[in-house]
Amino acid sequence: MGDKPNPIITLTSDFGVRDGYVAAMKGVILRICRGATIIDVCHDVPPQDVSHAAFVLGSTYPYFFRETTHVAVVDPGVGTERRPLLLEAPAGHFIAPDNGLLTYVLMAHGGVPGPPASSHGECFLRPVAAGVPESCRAYVLDRDAYWLSPVSSTFHGRDLFAPVAAHLAAGTTLGELGTPTDAVTYLYVPRPTRRGRAMEGRVIHADRFGNLVTNIGQNDLPDRDLVIEVEGHTVKGLSRSYLDRPGLLALVGSHGYLEVSESLGSAGKTLGAGVGSRVVVLGE
Repeated sequence: MGDKPNPIITLTSDFGVRDGYVAAMKGVILRICRGATIIDVCHDVPPQDVSHAAFVLGSTYPYFFRETTHVAVVDPGVGTERRPLLLEAPAGHFIAPDNGLLTYVLMAHGGVPGPPASSHGECFLRPVAAGVPESCRAYVLDRDAYWLSPVSSTFHGRDLFAPVAAHLAAGTTLGELGTPTDAVTYLYVPRPTRRGRAMEGRVIHADRFGNLVTNIGQNDLPDRDLVIEVEGHTVKGLSRSYLDRPGLLALVGSHGYLEVSESLGSAGKTLGAGVGSRVVVLGE
């Protein structure tokens, strides 16, 4: 039997790489857990864009070993009353502010958030409290013995999330790191709605190529004769690749969702569309 593999810790943030924030987190991790393998998932998340980071994390973690610890820090509320969170799921451990960043991880494991109870009008991607899925356990990180000291009120990535991840990777138990909680914060991502022949969804992610990823899954689509409408434009049928036809097209992308794209271009720019834009699918 070979040696136990080094623990893996992934990092996702909006810190960019022009400053030393990411390096500081890595230094903290390696001081506590010298054998850790650190993987940069993404540090180019648009500043304070929690929904973008949530989608990136949710579409990345399934490709790692389940023993991986995923740290995600996009934290507009750093220094406020928002809670630091540790989620234990069948697919791994996740450390993040409790601001909706773990939405797609929670939903993939059975979490079902309803719309905000006090919402009036638009509630898409608004934060909402909901239960922890039965297959998961969540903890509020409230044991400061495992943090750096002193703790900066503006850099919990370095002083709280990184050291907790390192201690967890080094063998500290979850119960030592925090207190169990049965409710966490989701972003409200509704299911697409069907009205007769029409199905209405929303764009939930726009990638760097301008592809518009919707919340309409492959299994939600009609079998044939599809017409996709977005921002006053119409696309007929599904393509198999981004070069299937010139101009705008639609396909089921690598995430398993319907995408509206533009061959050798940016559908987002061409349509003036982005996260939140409505997409209607018509079919037999």
